[in-house]
Amino acid sequence: MRSPYKIILRPVFTERAVALQQLADPQYTFDVLPDANKREIRSAVEQAFNVKVSAVNTIVRKGKAGRFGFSRMGRRAERKLAIVTLAPGQKIEFV
Repeated sequence: MRSPYKIILRPVFTERAVALQQLADPQYTFDVLPDANKREIRSAVEQAFNVKVSAVNTIVRKGKAGRFGFSRMGRRAERKLAIVTLAPGQKIEFV
């Protein structure tokens, strides 16, 4: 089994992600490993932040195509986002 800190890469702090944190049942958004599944993400968040998770939704964001230099074409890396819903009364404090 992988360490929870290897599965969760970083929290996401966009306007939408911060708005989701202020709901009655708060939702937190994390960048996770592309090959992590929902069960691994749930256990990683529960172990890392000592909270109870009620649901996990995942989104795979495809990398944008772009030009690097004069004529070289390429793609940015794919990202997998996990939107984690906590049980009522639970909260994660970010420093």
